[in-house]
Amino acid sequence: MEYKETLPGGIIITRMQETHATQLEALQRLVFPALSEEELLHADQYRHHVKLFPEGQFVALDNDKVIGATTSMRYHFDIQHPEQHTFFEVMGGGWLTTHDPQGDWLYGIDVSVDPAYRNKGIARALYRARQHTCRALGLKGQMTVGMLNGYAKVQHEMTIETYYEKVKAKQLFDPTVSVQEKIGFEITGLMKDYLNDPTCGNAGAVIVLDAAKEV
Repeated sequence: MEYKETLPGGIIITRMQETHATQLEALQRLVFPALSEEELLHADQYRHHVKLFPEGQFVALDNDKVIGATTSMRYHFDIQHPEQHTFFEVMGGGWLTTHDPQGDWLYGIDVSVDPAYRNKGIARALYRARQHTCRALGLKGQMTVGMLNGYAKVQHEMTIETYYEKVKAKQLFDPTVSVQEKIGFEITGLMKDYLNDPTCGNAGAVIVLDAAKEV
């Protein structure tokens, strides 16, 4: 199942390859500097992802330079009753051991874009590539837990629960989750104690994107 999209400026969205692994680990460290070491993805893990579920792994390339990426897996998910889990647990310690070949949703582990290449539509294009996988495999759509990265600026003014409710009500703009909403995701819940990152109060918003939606 090949995939390729060329963006303005010649940036290419395509399938991840094992040869990208070293650059992908470096991109993780650049984009997610506050994540703990165990929550970062490493080169050996990327190589494993490509073998395990190649349909769910994409990169953005500027010539041979990896400047964006997304990792995903198939997962059983109940929108009405989402099970509490941590980022480390759901990604199988980074090895995607929780990938279910029969899962009816595409669980997005991450989307990363080199800061020097932002505002070029790369993240949206990576989500679009994931939509292609959802449709090709007949999945319900994609879901993830979006990091509430704007919480750090107001953490002394309100609880994470209050912040989440204000973002959901569009009273506050979150630099991650509100942007994901613009892409088409819908907020369905709060996942507390999801990861070890003080910038988001260790929490995230559960968000879903129906496979029928255009990105």
